[in-house]
Amino acid sequence: MSITVEIVPHGDSAIRITRTFLAPRTVVFDAMTTADMMLNWFHGATGWTLVLCEIDLRVGGTYRWVWRNADGQEMGMGGMYKEIVRPERLVTTEKFDQAWYPGEAVGTMVLTEEGGRTLMTLTVEYESPTARDGVLAAELGDGMEIGYQRLDRFLLQR
Repeated sequence: MSITVEIVPHGDSAIRITRTFLAPRTVVFDAMTTADMMLNWFHGATGWTLVLCEIDLRVGGTYRWVWRNADGQEMGMGGMYKEIVRPERLVTTEKFDQAWYPGEAVGTMVLTEEGGRTLMTLTVEYESPTARDGVLAAELGDGMEIGYQRLDRFLLQR
């Protein structure tokens, strides 16, 4: 189980993201689905802060996240919860306000626990191989790892 984020192509139009957290999966699941908790760690790359976090955690419910940087620039995204099996599985749609890839994506997060550690496997399916390849070219790993390191520190406090 890798402690740092790994992002690899998966199938024709998806990516698979994996990361291990040193906490039980119930705590990890809650930290990723509870607005009050996410406001403590889900800030994205350095220089960005999560300023809006709305979550209606139920099948058919929606979520909305907005980040802001020091210059006042905002980036927002949202989607719908398609499947929720607490604390092991979450399926959501996602669409960014400032679309940097075409269409909508569907993310399936699976959390498995072994020995008090939780492996997150997030598979994100895009509308086309071109959209997926654009996401891979953006090299998101460093920014994601910064966020996940914040989550690590937050989980240590729990």
